[in-house]
Amino acid sequence: MNLLIELLAFAVAIGVLVVVHEYGHYSVARLCGVKVLRFSIGFGKPLVQWVSPKTGTEWTIAALPLGGYVKMLDEREAGAPIPPEALPHAFNRQHVAKRFAIVAAGPVANFILAIALFAVVFATGVSEPAAIVAAPTPNTAAALAGFDGGETVVGVRNPDGGSSEPVRSWSDLRWKLLGAAFDHRRVILSAKDSHGTSDFPLDLRDVAEKDVDDDFMSHLGFEPGGGKLIVAGVQPGSAAQHAGLAAGDRLVSIDGKPTDNATAFIAYVKTHAGTAITLQVERDGDAQQAGKTEAIHVVPLAQRDDTTGESIGRIGAELATQVPSIEVRYGPLESLQLGAHRTWDLAAYSVRMFGRMITGEASLKNLSGPVTIADYAGKSARLGPSAFLSFLALVSISLGVLNLLPIPVLDGGHLLYYLVEAATGKAVSDRWQLVLQRAGLACIVALSAIALFNDLARLIHF
Repeated sequence: MNLLIELLAFAVAIGVLVVVHEYGHYSVARLCGVKVLRFSIGFGKPLVQWVSPKTGTEWTIAALPLGGYVKMLDEREAGAPIPPEALPHAFNRQHVAKRFAIVAAGPVANFILAIALFAVVFATGVSEPAAIVAAPTPNTAAALAGFDGGETVVGVRNPDGGSSEPVRSWSDLRWKLLGAAFDHRRVILSAKDSHGTSDFPLDLRDVAEKDVDDDFMSHLGFEPGGGKLIVAGVQPGSAAQHAGLAAGDRLVSIDGKPTDNATAFIAYVKTHAGTAITLQVERDGDAQQAGKTEAIHVVPLAQRDDTTGESIGRIGAELATQVPSIEVRYGPLESLQLGAHRTWDLAAYSVRMFGRMITGEASLKNLSGPVTIADYAGKSARLGPSAFLSFLALVSISLGVLNLLPIPVLDGGHLLYYLVEAATGKAVSDRWQLVLQRAGLACIVALSAIALFNDLARLIHF
């Protein structure tokens, strides 16, 4: 069933993105007076065809749905001479500015789609974890900044001055810290607790590129807090079972330190192999026992870590964190502004990341292919409409950025030709275009191979 959901979500995502991208080319070509011969979703043998009696455009759905194209009237591609009356409608006869606009319209359409999707998500509201920080692991950036756990981050600002940007949720906090870490700069977080609002200086100048990944916040010591750490299950014969832990127990503290986050709890247990630790546990009971805790002493068993080969402590309990969430909702105009801002930030981040992969500052493991996209499409679809729309917006931005890269074969390569033509007054020769096209095709094949390898590596964990 999960595979079916992933395939269906992937098909919907690719279908929507391709249609929007190609329709951008199509609509601007029509506005510029260029005749469009075919609008195809997919490649290969046509499965469905329809010719518009008004425009003469052939609309096609082909057998291989991974992509699409818009074929315009062009003397360079015509198999037969074009009638003189049709020549003004040929793509190659258009002014360079019109050709530039037609080619750029595809990626621009992807960015417009992303803005619209984000605006819908912001306007309809989404439930997200609150920006409450759990007790950080010692010596992490969060701990060095002064966080003890339980603080709610409400703002972030530049230490050199400027207004504070509000932090509304955990994902909002993550995104703002990600941008600061990528730029290697310092920020000041404003957070409130029972004592009031305080400032926490956070130095992100030395964050390694390898740490800017899915576990970025964990590397910094930031985990969602303020919730409940629940024992979801206990393994038979484990230290947890021998100590008397049971599914449903709420873990309140460990050796006298409050705990509300699984990552910090596990990290503490790992360093106490063979050493007794004391857990304060709250259990369901009658009304008279509500709020009371029970002390449970457990000795973590020493086991070999498969990743590091070191001996670590484990108690054999499955944990679940129930964090408080908030409903984030904005007005129509603010949603549109936030959608545009988020789209710009993500596009800029994608360009910087790709540039750093080229220079070797960031790992090529950040590239993802169709397998990973399908996986995330299925996961986001199962989480609900807001998550799927956000995922669709993210992929739409990635598609727009990818197509704007100055690589021949892609839209960005053609745009580069037109910029050269506009600057020199001469079109790039067919000979040079052929040479560059082959080089561009080699780049695309190499990138695709790396992305597919990364997909397989994530799938089979090698």
